Amino acid sequence: MSRALPKYNKRRVAVIGGAAALALTGAVVVNSALAGETSKSSGTTARTLADPGTITCPDVASQLPAIPATAKAEVDRNLALLDTQIQEANKRLVDTVGQGGPNFVQNAILGPLKDKRVATVNRIATAIGRTAAKPTGLDALAPCTLNAGGVTSTATATPSATATQQSSGNTGNAGNAGNTNAAGTITCPDVASQLPAIPATAKAEVDRNLALLDTQIQEANKRLVDTVGQGGPNFVQNAILGPLKDKRASTIDRIAISIGRTAAKPTGLDSLAACTLNK
Repeated sequence: MSRALPKYNKRRVAVIGGAAALALTGAVVVNSALAGETSKSSGTTARTLADPGTITCPDVASQLPAIPATAKAEVDRNLALLDTQIQEANKRLVDTVGQGGPNFVQNAILGPLKDKRVATVNRIATAIGRTAAKPTGLDALAPCTLNAGGVTSTATATPSATATQQSSGNTGNAGNAGNTNAAGTITCPDVASQLPAIPATAKAEVDRNLALLDTQIQEANKRLVDTVGQGGPNFVQNAILGPLKDKRASTIDRIAISIGRTAAKPTGLDSLAACTLNK
C-alpha cells in the first residue's frame, strides 16, 4: 500500500527537480558558448578563434654603424617609429582576426609593414650618410614574420559543411564580398610633372624610380584583376591601395633624396603617393 509523501517532502522534491533543471539549462548555455555558436543543422561549422600570434621583425639598431652626432636625433626618431609600426601591426593582427582570405595577413599587414620599414630604414641610412659612410643592405631587415597563433576553423559536421581552413594568418570570412564586381583600374597622381629641374647627376636614378612607379601601378592593377571575389569590403584598400601607397612613398622619397644631393630637395611629394580605385 503506497503512502502519500508528507508535504515537506513534496516541497523538497520540487526544489531538487528545479535545481536539476536549472543546472541542465546552465550546462546547455555553457556548452553553446564554448562551441562558439548554436548548431542549427547537421551542416553547421563551429569556429574557434585562437591567439592570432605576434609579429617579429629584425632589430635595426644593432646593425647600424657608429651614428654621427648630427644624425642621432633623426636616427633615434626613426628607430622609435620602427617600434611603433610593429605595435600597430600587432594591434591590427588582433583587430582583424577572422577577416580576409588565407593570405590576408601577408597582404594586408606584413606586406604594408615591410614597405613602411623600408622607407623608415632608408631614412635612417640617408641621415647617417649625410656626414659619414651611408650604410648599405639595411633593406634586408625590412621583412617581418608572424609567429604561431592564427585562426583555426574546426568542422563539426558532414564533409559538405564549410571546409576547415587554417593558415599562418587569419581565416577568410566567406560572408563578406570584397572585390566582387568588375575589377576597375587604379589611378595615381603623376610624379614626373611635379618635379623641379633634375640635376644631370641625378637623372639616371630619378628616371629609374619614375619607371618603378609605373611598374608598381601595373602590378597593383594586375593584382586587382587576380583577386576579384576575394577578401572583405576593405580588401582593396588594405591589400592593394594601402601597400601601393607605401611603396610609392618610399620610391618618391628616393627621388627627392636623389635630387637633393646636388640641388634643393623637393618637398611635399608625399602627397602624390595615394592612389584611387576607379570602377
